Amino acid sequence: MKSLIQAVVIAATLAAPVAVFAQSNQSVTRAQVREELIQIEKAGYNPARSNPNEYPANIQAAEARVAAQNSAVGGIASGSSQQGHAAAE
Repeated sequence: MKSLIQAVVIAATLAAPVAVFAQSNQSVTRAQVREELIQIEKAGYNPARSNPNEYPANIQAAEARVAAQNSAVGGIASGSSQQGHAAAE
């Protein structure tokens, strides 16, 4: 019994810094969370139709589509560019 208690205390001691680090990030407002949810739903994720077995893959795919859309804003979505070279005629 003592070894179980010691193991729990050690695990809690090791996990405490991780929890503190995770909470040290800047807080997110309710409006920001709502906007993120809207973006994910526009990318095709619907929590009402989600199969619990497919949840991780579905949400990750939707987040990837949102990230691709966000990175495409104001720049080149895909391909390559050649900065510093003369334009080909």
